Amino acid sequence: MSLLKRIEQGQSSTSEKKAPSELGGEESASRLGSLQARRANAPNTTPQSGTYYDLKTRVQNKLLAEIDPSTDISQTEEVKRSIQDLFEQILAEENIVLSRPERHRLFEQITAEILGFGPLEPLLQDDSLTEVMVNGAKNIYIERKGRLHRVPVTFESDEHVMRIIDRIVAPLGRRIDESSPYVDARLPDGSRVNAVVPPISLVGPTLTIRKFSKNPITMEQLIQFGSITPEALQFMKACVEARLNIVISGGTGSGKTTLLNIMSAFIPSDERILTIENAAEVQLRQEHVVTLESRPANIEGRGEITIQQLVVNSLRMRPDRIIVGEIRDEAALDMLQAMNTGHDGSMTTTHANSPRDSLARLETMTLMAGMDLPVRAIREQISSAVDVVIQQSRMQDGSRRVTYITEISGMEGDVITTTDIFAFEQVGMEEGKVAGRLRPTGLRPKFMDKIEAHGIQLPPSIFGIGERRRY
Repeated sequence: MSLLKRIEQGQSSTSEKKAPSELGGEESASRLGSLQARRANAPNTTPQSGTYYDLKTRVQNKLLAEIDPSTDISQTEEVKRSIQDLFEQILAEENIVLSRPERHRLFEQITAEILGFGPLEPLLQDDSLTEVMVNGAKNIYIERKGRLHRVPVTFESDEHVMRIIDRIVAPLGRRIDESSPYVDARLPDGSRVNAVVPPISLVGPTLTIRKFSKNPITMEQLIQFGSITPEALQFMKACVEARLNIVISGGTGSGKTTLLNIMSAFIPSDERILTIENAAEVQLRQEHVVTLESRPANIEGRGEITIQQLVVNSLRMRPDRIIVGEIRDEAALDMLQAMNTGHDGSMTTTHANSPRDSLARLETMTLMAGMDLPVRAIREQISSAVDVVIQQSRMQDGSRRVTYITEISGMEGDVITTTDIFAFEQVGMEEGKVAGRLRPTGLRPKFMDKIEAHGIQLPPSIFGIGERRRY
């Protein structure tokens, strides 16, 4: 299909979609109107109406009409050069006089509309941003250094937002419309995307993009940021090399996937690794990696592939390690079974507020599988499957810290026993920043014999034994 036809198809498909009043009735429309009336206008410093907008639309439409339909848009640099030549030609033909900055800005905006993601393109190119949030056409926020900021960028309309959302999800074979009003997807660089559209969203199409770092965060950077100490990192490296089963828990945006990426780098390169995710995010540097991704149901409601099915199937693929991006449902039972049946060294993440909460969540998610299992049997499965829980937290200053490294030491009666090996100790606030350090508790884990059996010797000082406490 030609470039022009693809763009026209995207525009027509979004323009045919129903208005919120048609979808949710008069009550929905009135609620939407009241919500929007309470929202302040975005501090827009880029004129999107009047002469400049008319000029941009006219040049863009003429440019689209003159582009060769056989152009391969995957050849970005060649297409950009062609657009540049046509752009200059159109400005000359229409005697449009612009200053150099205005000409550059107009060209970049038109190129972003044709090849990129429109107004979001400069935000996605900014490496200092970690999140981009679109709350309808006129309200866009970004996260920088853990803090939210509103930016003077807007879309032309809700239909414009929908065109960009369609451009993101269409290449992945996913869809978003009134019958399926939310979707998880990813950008070509791996950034995670969630989109929600009316009638579920009452403020227009919303888009949340968790940006993928072009240069993955390294162990040295984690230490430099104060997220973890060298001693704790050395201990975690030993746990991975000794094939202990690890669960990373934490809240949304606390850095669980980042930590999982870093820990997966400790896996020896001669092992077969299977990753299972909703949207592929885990970056592995090893050669022998098989990446599996779940799939939503199609428009007929068939063809769904769940994380649970992928975990079950992965057991037939001769994995040395299984890495599940996130456990959030009944797949927890199959993950525990895998950990208990010889697939040591598996890793996963889950949402929880503390190591103890993560065990309770695993128990609850196992019950979601519908099996009539006694609670004690589930807890025994958890205690024997999981060796270490690493708690990642987002602090009040926006920084991400490892706050607990906890051993799952067994059962006492009907209760799973845990031992904190490292715990974060906050001593106050300094210039708006959290002051504290992840400190060893002075206790050695019971699984030290497993670590030593792999030929790994950890000095007692890692656990705070024989050292004076430093403040």
